[in-house]
Amino acid sequence: QVQLVESGGGLVQAGGSLRLSCAASGTIFSINAMGWYRQAPGNQRELVAAITSGGSINYADSVKGRFTISRDNVKITVYLQMNSLKPEDTAVYYCNAEGIRGVYGYTSYSWGQGIQVAVSS
Repeated sequence: QVQLVESGGGLVQAGGSLRLSCAASGTIFSINAMGWYRQAPGNQRELVAAITSGGSINYADSVKGRFTISRDNVKITVYLQMNSLKPEDTAVYYCNAEGIRGVYGYTSYSWGQGIQVAVSS
């Protein structure tokens, strides 16, 4: 399965910013969509933002106007710029990719291991 490597998490004060990155390993020909999910303790995993190869973007209502998702189709990397962070943004963030075509064939979906984002008051 395709490996997704996440980076950019950490601890930040409320009102601060972080940028998450997720890179797909190996030789990748195309990915239909990539996105970010998050899961806080006691909560279900929820979609934060997603972007398709055609540029269609979806955001959770709670992050609209604060977060921006983008992708680099050469590096096969997706980014999540998070501004005006709030304590309720604290969660483990997971990178997701679907419809992956590469040198090893086709993979329906793949998940990163998750990275911690903590926002203090």
